[in-house]
Amino acid sequence: MPALRDVKKRIRSVVSTRQITKAMEMVAAAKLRKAQMKIFQVRPYSEKLDHILQHLSAAASGELSHPFFEKRPVHKQTLVLITSDRGLCGSFNTNLIRRASEWLQDKKPEEVEIVVVGKKAFDFFKRRKWKIAAKYLDWSGNLNYTRAREMVDFLTQRFLNGETDQIVLIYTQFLSTVRYRITEKIYLPVEKPASSEAPTSHFEYIFEPSPEQIFAGLMPRYALTKMITALADSFASEHGTRMIAMGAATKNAGEMIDTLTLQYNKARQAAITKELLEIVSGAEALKG
Repeated sequence: MPALRDVKKRIRSVVSTRQITKAMEMVAAAKLRKAQMKIFQVRPYSEKLDHILQHLSAAASGELSHPFFEKRPVHKQTLVLITSDRGLCGSFNTNLIRRASEWLQDKKPEEVEIVVVGKKAFDFFKRRKWKIAAKYLDWSGNLNYTRAREMVDFLTQRFLNGETDQIVLIYTQFLSTVRYRITEKIYLPVEKPASSEAPTSHFEYIFEPSPEQIFAGLMPRYALTKMITALADSFASEHGTRMIAMGAATKNAGEMIDTLTLQYNKARQAAITKELLEIVSGAEALKG
């Protein structure tokens, strides 16, 4: 049986760990609430943009034309992988990296480049054969609109210049505090709204200026909104999984403290019993 001093030292260590994990759980919960508020702000805007795009494409006469809709033979692909900067969030990053590795499995290194968001993705891919075209680190789970715009400008310019033919986005879509879904989505080219998806109600639109100029102003905002939505979903999922992981760690630490306390009490009782037996044996020896 371990010494009382060792058990007591271990109990103090686990108590300190529980305090840390409890604090991290509370911080993650606070950040999750803020991230959820941003999702509630961004998603309606994104859905409204989809609605506007469908209306305008249905009303525009002739073929819908914009460089973001251009589909060409895919010779070069860009994978945008959104992970976290820090760990202690369960299997969040592991699942994302596994999904990205599966996507890259049948690709050739010269046909693919990676844009990593978050240190975990960068640490994984920096020593592998895939080319990292750009990295965006140190988000700390907070949505930065300026950096998001810089990333969108970088990606759209590569697509418009013909440096890549398709941009694929892998991220986590936030469903609830305890649920998220890994999503793989083609970011560029943008899928043209099908005529069957057009609104059933008919409106007559007067385009001022021309439809081409309207789409030229609309599509960059559309691309930026889709990226911001993906980042907001990913950060909320990160905070949710970290809160759950730290809550589980806090619970496990409490159970371990109970077990160690019981072990400590047993060892202490055994030591007391041993001392009593020695005293009684000594007393009996003096009598005899």
